[in-house]
Amino acid sequence: MKSKILVFVQFAMILIMTLPFGTPAVYFEYGLFFIVLGALIGIAALLENRLGNFNIRPDIKEDCVLIKDGIYAYIRHPMYTSVLTIMFGVMVMYFSTFEIVAFGILFINLLIKMFYEESLWHCHSDEYVEYTKNTSRLIPKVF
Repeated sequence: MKSKILVFVQFAMILIMTLPFGTPAVYFEYGLFFIVLGALIGIAALLENRLGNFNIRPDIKEDCVLIKDGIYAYIRHPMYTSVLTIMFGVMVMYFSTFEIVAFGILFINLLIKMFYEESLWHCHSDEYVEYTKNTSRLIPKVF
């Protein structure tokens, strides 16, 4: 149930943020830069994730395999990085208090989702504990 709520909040905030309700694009070029960057991060993650581990919910699949190559060699959660980068671009593009608040809720939700997923991985795989020592969660060498 927790996983479904986290995914629902994530998509609700994405939907809300992408409906600027007539707000003119303030910083279009800057926003577009982050949207493209986030999309490239997401594509890199999906290409590396050919084993079928991809799951929109933070639940761990029974037959999953820990991916440690490509972008996963640097970032444990590149899809979360992708979503946050894209939505940061949307927030910048349609810069308003409304967008900032929605992005804040999305960010907190994804942190909760990420920590929940990591707790499940810790229970699922001893290899994951070692993997966490050499990778960052969202931004290489930062967090």
